[in-house]
Amino acid sequence: MKKTFLLILFLTNTLLAQQKNLIMSKTQLKDKIKGGWAGQTIGVTFGGPVEFKYNGTIINEYQPIQWYDGYLKNVMLNNPGLYDDLYMDLTFVDVFEKEGLDAPVESHAKAYANAGYALWHANQAGRYNILHGIMPPASGYWVNNPHADCIDYQIECDFAGLMSPAMPNTASKISDKIGHIMNYGDGYFGGVYLGACYTLAFTSKDIKYIVSEALKTIPKESNYYKCIADVIKWHQMYPSDWKKTWYLLQDKWTQDIGCPDGVFAPFNIDATINSAYVVLGLLYGNGDFTKTMEITTRCGQDADCNPSSAGGILGTVLGYDKIPAYWKMGLKEAEDIDFKYTTISLADVYEIGTKHALLNIERNGGKVLDDKVIIAVQTPVPVKMEKSFDGTYPIDKQFVYKNLKDEYTFEFEGTGFVVKGETAKWMSESTFNFQVELYLDGNKIETVALPTSFKERRHELFWKYLLPKGKHTVKLKMLNPSEEHECRINEVLIYSDSPNNDSNQTIYRFGQRKPTAKK
Repeated sequence: MKKTFLLILFLTNTLLAQQKNLIMSKTQLKDKIKGGWAGQTIGVTFGGPVEFKYNGTIINEYQPIQWYDGYLKNVMLNNPGLYDDLYMDLTFVDVFEKEGLDAPVESHAKAYANAGYALWHANQAGRYNILHGIMPPASGYWVNNPHADCIDYQIECDFAGLMSPAMPNTASKISDKIGHIMNYGDGYFGGVYLGACYTLAFTSKDIKYIVSEALKTIPKESNYYKCIADVIKWHQMYPSDWKKTWYLLQDKWTQDIGCPDGVFAPFNIDATINSAYVVLGLLYGNGDFTKTMEITTRCGQDADCNPSSAGGILGTVLGYDKIPAYWKMGLKEAEDIDFKYTTISLADVYEIGTKHALLNIERNGGKVLDDKVIIAVQTPVPVKMEKSFDGTYPIDKQFVYKNLKDEYTFEFEGTGFVVKGETAKWMSESTFNFQVELYLDGNKIETVALPTSFKERRHELFWKYLLPKGKHTVKLKMLNPSEEHECRINEVLIYSDSPNNDSNQTIYRFGQRKPTAKK
């Protein structure tokens, strides 16, 4: 009888925990949503001048990063392209506003693929795929997108979390749909995780709790989970030394195998390591907005997107009104300026974002009353495991630097290759497309269209993964050479099914290959 009573008590408590509600006023809800959008804007503005200028190195404290009254408005007017963290989010927010919260993924994909802004990495690869008939989720899948693990959806996921207060699993469903437009695997997990951090920022002021609880949305077997878990562990071990944790991350987690621009290079736009810098900044900042901005930015690499994410999450924790006045200097004067490529300003998205959150609360078991909301709090559950570049490792880099006018042939031994190059000059609006045939081991594989429009360009010229291991010959045949445009082949990356071991590792220093050790 006693065992039966205890079992009933346990099940009752479990059910109550699962049905836990969060009650807050509509004013509090809106203040947090405003804080999230404002925090993003502050963070990307602060880090903008040092974006990818410090790769693989810390930005030391003796190197000042400017901030002054009026700076926000100045940057929004004179450097509007900096705000991809915002106008990318707003593309998806706008689709929800026009078509409702059940807007199909095709609407989101087409809206961003046809938008007027320039893109890079996973976003640009996804755009090219969509414009050429490869729709999501195939547009983000790593076999079709060499940048699948890059940071792109991670910097765009903020809207999913802000419209899902205390509902991490709801945010994950949104991310599953939109995040796979341009990412897969760890690149997708970056958006799921930071989106979950936003949702939990409505429930707690405890940064340690937020970053740990949000990690429950990520499969434990993924590298993404393991890396973020390391940050949390190292913060516990070295709570007053963020640089110690940074160096440990540098040693263990900074080797990029996916992004062609980051292979055998200090540049790293991988979601995993840049998420780690976000979490590092949040933990060592410990709720202090200034410390969080400084530390996250000074980790380097994507040093505007990372403080944007950290600022957005902490801005949600604090709420708009409690973001320090120093960081809101000039914000009011910038809030009515539409972000470039959109018809939406910060003031607009404060209202639209609150509207979408209220709708999302109601459709997920909560209630919206006259002056307050009752939110059905969700316990985070992991999304489905997926892994990009599984069994695929870069082993060599060949330098080419050739203008393809007729044919180019190269040989390699391995399981895949990526041909890096360019066909489009900066902001070119040319309508001319090169047509190039790709032959593998004497067989024609495909005819590839290579736009000379910068907005529509193919980020990498050619690639193939998962080939039978062995010797291969690749031939590129130009069908329509142009006197006006160039099809530049810069480098060829070679992949295999295992990394080089210490005895044959190819290491580059200023373009030189390290001699193979003699046995």
